[in-house]
Amino acid sequence: MDNSKAAATYEKTKWALTDLLVSPEAPETEEILSGLKSLVSEIVSRRDALIEDMSGDDFTAFLRLIEKFAVESNRLTAYSQLWFSEDTQSQSALTFMGRIEQLLTDMYNETLFWGLWWKSIGDEDAQRLMGHAGDLRYYLERERAFKKHTLTEPEEKIINLKDVNGINAVITIYDMLTSKYEFGIEVDGQMIRPLTRDALMSYVHHSNPVLREAAYKELFRVYCNDEILLSQLYAYRVRDWASEHVRIRNHDSAISVRNLANDIPNSVVDTLLPVCVEESHVFQRYFNIKSRLLGLPKLRRYDIYASVRRGDEHIIPYNTAVETVLDSFNKFSPKFGALAKRVFDEARIDAEDRPNKRTGAFCYGVLPNMTPWVLMNYTGKPRQVATLAHELGHAVHALAAAQHSVLTFHAPLPLAETASVFSEMLLTERMLQEEGTQEARTALVCSALDDIYATVLRQAYFVLFEREAHGLLADGANPGELNTLYLNLMRRQFGDSVELTDDFQHEWMAIPHIFHTPFYCYAYSFGELLSLSLYNMYKEEGRGFVDKLLKILSYGGSASPQHILNEAGIDITDSRFWHGGFRVIDGFIDKLL
Repeated sequence: MDNSKAAATYEKTKWALTDLLVSPEAPETEEILSGLKSLVSEIVSRRDALIEDMSGDDFTAFLRLIEKFAVESNRLTAYSQLWFSEDTQSQSALTFMGRIEQLLTDMYNETLFWGLWWKSIGDEDAQRLMGHAGDLRYYLERERAFKKHTLTEPEEKIINLKDVNGINAVITIYDMLTSKYEFGIEVDGQMIRPLTRDALMSYVHHSNPVLREAAYKELFRVYCNDEILLSQLYAYRVRDWASEHVRIRNHDSAISVRNLANDIPNSVVDTLLPVCVEESHVFQRYFNIKSRLLGLPKLRRYDIYASVRRGDEHIIPYNTAVETVLDSFNKFSPKFGALAKRVFDEARIDAEDRPNKRTGAFCYGVLPNMTPWVLMNYTGKPRQVATLAHELGHAVHALAAAQHSVLTFHAPLPLAETASVFSEMLLTERMLQEEGTQEARTALVCSALDDIYATVLRQAYFVLFEREAHGLLADGANPGELNTLYLNLMRRQFGDSVELTDDFQHEWMAIPHIFHTPFYCYAYSFGELLSLSLYNMYKEEGRGFVDKLLKILSYGGSASPQHILNEAGIDITDSRFWHGGFRVIDGFIDKLL
């Protein structure tokens, strides 16, 4: 390291989107759109050349056109969605996003014949052509996996057109509505408002139990003002999902759609979720310990994420947070740290907490070797340092797979959390080494366990809720029945370790993933338990493990999750593997004794 150079100073800034588009109004944007239309015309002109006995060279030449279309369409989609995310109330951003979505839907429909042809040809010819596809082989295999669920070309076009102003519009309305919510909370006799959701929820970690309870009650108060509307939006989402995927495409069940998209056998998910239910006692044990650490006779649901650190929770400056995370990455692997640093060097992070900005945090990998964009709403709470590490882990994962095609560099959903959760563990270890007092180390372990609970058990129970909610809504359930279902599942989850009040029956309305991406959440449970296992391997193997992890990440989405993990000696079909992840959690809880 060159110590003569001044250390970088990191400030909360908005991201730069100019590497995607100069601006929506710039002449270059119309040139890109014009070029994309010409590309679509060229793809369409080769329709008659798609025959089962076509040459390998002709096939790969056609695939290059498909790749090029994916590059340009990804660029436009990313710009429109990132612009909307930075200000969900911007009419200009919303209009541009709608325009791009409609244009690309029309273009997808024009090129729809390609995917339908590919799914229709015989296995022998498909195998022969895939032999010429190189890095795109797995992408082609995944396309054919949906063969029996694919409709005719006119039917597929109708569904695509329907979605633009149908279910996609419903989800956009949910985002616009909930991003506009303003909250207020009384602190030391003074009402603080307006607060974003992220700013409000920072109080659930507060050492003051009154503030923790007030934060949750304020969240539910605001969401319940629109309970009928939000419930109806969810009903539309669920019924649309069932109509298309179960009734029309003949998937076995609502969740099997997600499993097939994830390339995870139904049997694996049917093993993972029951293991999470069976191992609920592990977290119930933790909650009983935490109640004693907080000096409470019993933990309330309001107290789940309470900080056990005495006194006011300290604020961590953004610059300190960034330096701490990057240092933990560098100590694991200089390459890991260098890839994460690109997010800051290239102004790819929007960390400001401001009104109308999308809540939460995400990482958006657009193209291979293009540094991803990261959104978070940084308020300085210690928990958000872990969030920063998590999202930067996603960025590292995308960049580690940069050698792949635009069609194969994204990790499959079950592995998408591998680098992010592993990054959080690296951060926790670094901070444990630095904390000087037992009280501080206990607080750090509890914070890590809070996150592990939220990522493993809580997410698994979201999916258990979804499975039953989809069935109930198919039978005409009303919002009250969904509330009852959610509350009953929470009671099963916590047993007698947590005092649960009825107001939490409304929490499901505030879970964006169940609206955006049904059954997504088991990927968090999968990824966390996998990452805990990998981290345990790292502690056992030491520096030799670094290359193993980087190899897993380097696959991106170029192979199935089972193949990638088998390479690392992990069998996800064996329930003992998932139980083993909980044993790692149990060992972490032992640190508190």
